[in-house]
Order: sequence, then C-alpha cells, then structure tokens
Amino acid sequence: MPSAALVIVGNEILTGKFSDENGPWLIKRLRALGCDLVRIAVVRDRVDEIAAEVRTCLAAADRVITSGGVGPTHDDVTFEGVAAALGVGLEERTELTTLIERYGIPLDAANRRMATLPAGAALESDPAVSFPVVRCDRVYVLPGVPKLFRLKFEAVSAQFAGDAVATARLFVTESEPAIAVRLTAVAARFPRVDIGSYPRFGEGPFQVVITLESRDAADVAAASEAVRAEMATITLDP
Repeated sequence: MPSAALVIVGNEILTGKFSDENGPWLIKRLRALGCDLVRIAVVRDRVDEIAAEVRTCLAAADRVITSGGVGPTHDDVTFEGVAAALGVGLEERTELTTLIERYGIPLDAANRRMATLPAGAALESDPAVSFPVVRCDRVYVLPGVPKLFRLKFEAVSAQFAGDAVATARLFVTESEPAIAVRLTAVAARFPRVDIGSYPRFGEGPFQVVITLESRDAADVAAASEAVRAEMATITLDP
C-alpha cells in the first residue's frame, strides 16, 4: 500500500503565531485515499533541518509532502532544503518565470526564487491550479497557505491512492485497565487488524473507545465480533 510522510516547514507553526491546518486535513484526506501516513514533522525555516527531515521521511515512506516555505521572501528556503536532501543543485525554470510575468508579478531577484527549483524537478500541471505542482523525485513541494495546499494536493491526489481502509468503532463502558487483558487477547488473534484503545472521560456512558482498522473488511467484522464477545458492556449509542 502507498505510504506518505509530511514535513511542515515554518517557524510560525513552532512558535504558535499560526496553527497548522494542513496536517489535520491531510491525515483525513490520505486515509480516504487509502494511503498510509507514517510520519509528520514540523521543522524550522532552516535548510539543514529541512534537508535532514526530508531524508528521514524518504527512508520511511514512498512519497514525501512538504508544506510551506516556497514564497519569495528570505525565510522561504524549502526548495533549497529539498535540493540538499536529494543532493542536487538549483536551477531557474523558464516555465515558471514565464508564469510569474504572465500574472503581473515583478520578475525581480526575490520573485525569481519561486522559479528556482531543485535540478530535475517535474512540473505537474492541472486546470485547477495556476502554478504547477513541483515534484522532486518522490518529494511533492506544496505551499503552506491552506487553500493552496489543498488545491495543489488534489491535483496530484490520484498518485497517493490505494486500497480503502475498513473501520469499526466500539464504545465500552468498562475502564481500560479492566479490559486490557481481554483486548490484548483479541489483538493477538487478529494480527492483520490494527486495534486501538482510547480512554475518554465525561463524554457519555462509555469509558473507552475501541477502533478496529484493516484493508480486509471481513477481518474487521470478525475482530469486532470477537471484541463484542469479550466485552460484556458495550454501548451502541455513544
């Protein structure tokens, strides 16, 4: 199954000036596509830190997505970081300088930064986006502005599609310590089902939410029945 990792670039996220919106959105979108998100990291606007994290993510996932740091200002250094991670130089792309001029943006030194990409980058165009998506090998470099991030991701989302994940959710009125042994036994019987246990407080008559996930719907159904058989106090109405 396809896997992905997300590198969020921006001092503004780490200092709390802005809250990250792209990570929570992408988590749900990738799950809907059937792609496993295996890592999310937030790094500062520093070339060395971006490069190190991109390398880590490339080792962990099939594809890497970056968010932020692609504008014209001094702190937009994601292209430089990705180039360093891949061990390539930078090159100005006439396709992008032409677009910059077409949109009436001054083609000065600062704005040329938006057209200076890691060498060999692919430009993936889509009618929904005015500027193409920049893909550097397995790294998709997206803007940090949430609206633009989502538009550009959707332009390449088919490349992240896999088999759908079947899910089930059960609400248990017993405490987590009370059910731990029984739940562990069920998990051992169904190794292909990811079973999670999450205590909740003051949200309803239940104390624990149990989730079951697998790409095999029959396994999820069987594991759900096994959990129901072990837990005498399951509420269907949270």
